[in-house]
Formats: sequence, structure tokens, C-alpha cells
Amino acid sequence: MRLDNYSLGNYTPGAPYWKQLCWYFLGSPLVESSWLPISSVKVQILRIFGATIGQGVRLKPKVRVKFPWRFTVGDYVWIGENAWIDNLAHVTIESHACISQDVYLCTGNHDWNHPDFELKIAPIYIEEGSWIAAKSIIGPGVTVGKGAVLTLGGVAVKSLASMTIYAGNPAQAIKPRKL
Repeated sequence: MRLDNYSLGNYTPGAPYWKQLCWYFLGSPLVESSWLPISSVKVQILRIFGATIGQGVRLKPKVRVKFPWRFTVGDYVWIGENAWIDNLAHVTIESHACISQDVYLCTGNHDWNHPDFELKIAPIYIEEGSWIAAKSIIGPGVTVGKGAVLTLGGVAVKSLASMTIYAGNPAQAIKPRKL
């Protein structure tokens, strides 16, 4: 690959430069802060920067969101410590979903077969009532079906079916989820 030929192609961050700077120097540090433990304040900051967030959302300390203007969260969602929403493309988390600590949601990757290491992005969609357990990773273009579970340290590179429990790297269905 030729990294000296790398370019972003037609990708843009989706916000004017001044908004990106305000986010990086003001909004993001406040949302990530351990010194500001109040979820409602962090939610409000994300909304100011363009996120669409429902009611009753809980954000733990050190949650990182790359671009809040590409972030939609339903009602009563929990997002755990050190979760990283690396959203070059849109990330949607529907109501009553749990994103546990140290989860990484990655919407961008590079094409290792392309001579210039081309950037490829795709959205992530997490449906209602799903649980992404601690230290799990979800890759670009993945949809997590309603009520699905990705267990501790699981890596989802393909979409997960509804009401199914997945484990491993890459994630494999292990059994149906019963409520």
C-alpha cells in the first residue's frame, strides 16, 4: 500500500470547521470528564452539538463520541465507562439498549486491498433492547437486531439476528435469548 497517496476521497466530517473545533476543545472534554458525573448535563452538551437523544439516557464517565451530529440515541439507553463511539458514519442506538464499559463502535475502516488504503465507512444500527457487553467491538455496517446480546469481548463484523446471544471473535450465535 502507498500511504503517501492516501486521501479521504469525498468523505467529510459533516460539520463546519468551527463546530468541529468547539466540539474537540469544549464539548468532548466535558462529555468525557470524570469530574462531571451528571448524565443529564452530558446529554444536553451532546444535543447542543447535534446529537438526537431521548429521555432517561445514562452516560457514564469517559464516554467518547467522535461526531455528535452523527449520533442518535433512543430512550433509557445506558452507555458505560470508556465506551468509544467512533462515528465517522451515523450510529443509532434504539431505546432500552445497554452499551457496557469499554465497548468500541467503529464505523470506519480501510480497504487493505486498495493500493492507497482507501477509507470505507458504514453506519452502525443497534436495535431496541440489545446489550453489547463489556469490551466488545462492533464494526462498520453492522446492525444488531432487537434484543440481541453480544457477550464479553465479542467482535461483531456482520449483523446480529434479533433475540440471539453471540460470543467470540468473530461473533457466532450460541443460543436464542429468552425473556
